[in-house]
Amino acid sequence: MDKRDYYEVLGVNRDSSEAEIKKAYRKLAREYHPDMNPDNKEEATEKFKEVHEAYEVLGDQEKKSRYDQFGHAAFDMGAGAGPGGGYGPGVDFGGFEDIFDAFFGGGFGGPFGGRRGGPRQGPDLQMNLELSFEDAAFGVEREVTIHRWEECGECGGSGAAPGTKAVTCFKCGGSGQMRVTQRTAFGQFSTVTTCDNCNGKGKTIEKPCSTCRGKGKVRRPRNIQIKVPAGVDNGSALRLAGEGELGTQGGPPGDLIVRLRVRPHKVFKRQKDNVVMEIPISFVQAALGDEIDVPTLDGKTKFKIPEGTQPGAVFHLRGKGIPHLQGYGRGDHIINVKVGIPTKLTEKQKEMLKKFDSTVQSDQYQARKGFFKKMKDAFMG
Repeated sequence: MDKRDYYEVLGVNRDSSEAEIKKAYRKLAREYHPDMNPDNKEEATEKFKEVHEAYEVLGDQEKKSRYDQFGHAAFDMGAGAGPGGGYGPGVDFGGFEDIFDAFFGGGFGGPFGGRRGGPRQGPDLQMNLELSFEDAAFGVEREVTIHRWEECGECGGSGAAPGTKAVTCFKCGGSGQMRVTQRTAFGQFSTVTTCDNCNGKGKTIEKPCSTCRGKGKVRRPRNIQIKVPAGVDNGSALRLAGEGELGTQGGPPGDLIVRLRVRPHKVFKRQKDNVVMEIPISFVQAALGDEIDVPTLDGKTKFKIPEGTQPGAVFHLRGKGIPHLQGYGRGDHIINVKVGIPTKLTEKQKEMLKKFDSTVQSDQYQARKGFFKKMKDAFMG
């Protein structure tokens, strides 16, 4: 099968800058990394390989120049099937974890992303947390269980059985890297690949730990306390530092990213930090006024409907809304009044309303008063 254009794979243009190409690769590498796609690992692995292969070329100015001139043919002539000789048949791709850590665990000049084999920060973990409308408004503390890799207590993270230790890799001399020289139609080129004997770690284990089987880490469930501050909204995210995956080579753990989902309320709606609700009242209550119980976040409160309240009137209960996130005070509780008109009236009720209406002056109706004033201004001057 023909390979896709490398620019198409990364979703960039031919005139994209080095920074734009790198940014596109980082995004796609995270999206397709097998660890981020546990339910579709095989397909994600293939896509990750394709993305990495494209970046191997476009991320290197010399290779990019050759590719722009000759396309895939620039790397199909000579030893190795890919631009770095790392994707041919029988060659172990390896390097997923190394590449991922380099980009997302402090790489590109970060404090823990230096040379291969040095300390690297662990990947972040992500989870969703569902909240009620009230919990989002006032904050809540929840205990959740996550599963993450932690240092093996049996071997102290070395991966070697107690009483033994890891030894320097004989193949790469402890560097974790191998330099491969290829002769092509365009000359001789050298590339650096991950050592296939130690998988880039620089050390090998002769007798693995029986608990972690040489990994130096074990997957465990861990209970985490999450404090949700008052005023969070749907889609907000909390970052719990150091609660993510285990770092490597002494690097710090990643973070836990908690994305919040707020369930809709049956009565209230949120507008910024205001709580909005509709209250239906009868036309008699609107005309004569009344005192009713209104539900709020703080419980029921008495609200006095003014005499002569019009349909669509809006009232504010100050400071009864949602607390301002990381601030002081609260929004308002906003009441939208809906005046109900009775249906299926009896003949007696209709007669009573007609008699009542005959006693009401036009200027007693606000809507009529405004309408007749506009008519007078428009036609009588």
